[in-house]
Amino acid sequence: MIDFSIEPEFQAKLDWMNAFVREECETMDLLWPEMGANFETHRADARRHLKPLQDQVKAQGLWACHLGPHLGGPGYGQVKLGLMNEIIGRSSWAPTVFGTAAPDTGNAEILAMFGTPEQKQKYLGPLMDGDIVSCFSMTEPQGGADPGEFTCKATLVKNDKGEDVWEIEGEKWFSSNAKLATFLLVICVTDPDKPLTERMSMFIVPTDTPGINILRNVAIAGDRDPENGHHAHIRYEKVRVPFDHMLGERGGGFKVAQARLGGGRIHHAMRTVGICNRALEMMLERVVSRRTRGRTLGDHQMVQDKIASSIVELEAFRLLVLKTAWIIDEVEEGRLPHGSARNHIGMCKIGLVKIYHDVVGRSLELHGSLGISLDLPLAKWYGGHMSLAFADGPTDVHKSQLARAYMKKAKPVDGIFPSEHIPTRTAAALARYPNARDAK
Repeated sequence: MIDFSIEPEFQAKLDWMNAFVREECETMDLLWPEMGANFETHRADARRHLKPLQDQVKAQGLWACHLGPHLGGPGYGQVKLGLMNEIIGRSSWAPTVFGTAAPDTGNAEILAMFGTPEQKQKYLGPLMDGDIVSCFSMTEPQGGADPGEFTCKATLVKNDKGEDVWEIEGEKWFSSNAKLATFLLVICVTDPDKPLTERMSMFIVPTDTPGINILRNVAIAGDRDPENGHHAHIRYEKVRVPFDHMLGERGGGFKVAQARLGGGRIHHAMRTVGICNRALEMMLERVVSRRTRGRTLGDHQMVQDKIASSIVELEAFRLLVLKTAWIIDEVEEGRLPHGSARNHIGMCKIGLVKIYHDVVGRSLELHGSLGISLDLPLAKWYGGHMSLAFADGPTDVHKSQLARAYMKKAKPVDGIFPSEHIPTRTAAALARYPNARDAK
């Protein structure tokens, strides 16, 4: 039986989170609204305000809850994490306040699973404490997120001491937060002649390593300076790292990368629910406050259609995400086979872009000119929604994978007519029951 219920003690934690995010995290959004400000560890004013809030989160036992018990975390499970992320999604600062900001969350999981004790001490501890940030450097300028087009390579060479080291050469594109990061996780081709999923390896690369050249920091919608964004175009020029800086096995980079994505996609989806909840709240407040043609906006049927559609679609998407989280929990408990959540994770990735676009867009529309102004957060939210179509893999790729997974289960019909062809089925029914239509 599918069950999303939680115990009263955890509900109390969610209630605390809800009040805390609204009162404290949303306040930080107002005080430091610049995109990426939550990753700028050198901002003394923001960090001075941030640390006491993080201490409150830690005192509640809600810090960095994305790690499972086998990685040193509390082990809440994906349903509870989903409910937490629904609240966290209301604020751009909340992930940092709660120690769950991407890409640091996924990078922390990789380090916890594959890092050496020395690497964990040097990088994982400070990352978990929120003292440093990290970067996941995977996509490339000529091929985007398609691993079959990757050319950035790592080759074993000897250093001046005669030791084996890895030398990285090539370019990476849209490496978020590279300019602020202490280390990068870089996927490189190490075995070009092997099958695609065994061709790449992952490396931890300290950002002070010689040869890391940031060509540009690409800006996106919402950034104030078009030449000082947070998404780096990097050229790696004979960047050398120690032999033990490979994470996982040689040729296992694809598996290592996938290890960070499943739960992360659920968290992105529930944070989308959170921001859509906020947009819906704004929509409802607007339509009972604003008047036109002698009535409130909410008295007009076209407006009611937008409200009802938003409520129904958001609830349906929320339940899809929670069901997916439940499936992941069942897999972790051994009650469902490995891979059972794959299709549902893809559904969440596909659905979140549309629900975000539709609910935030309707709220913006009902606020009129105020909605597209920067006096409200709606225009910024709406302008950034398409980034969700690219994060954690292009949405169209997930659509294709989902369709092919379901088509594999389908069987071709025997004959020229579909299996639901009424004349054919009627003839078969009469053959089974030849006297069914007799008058007597």
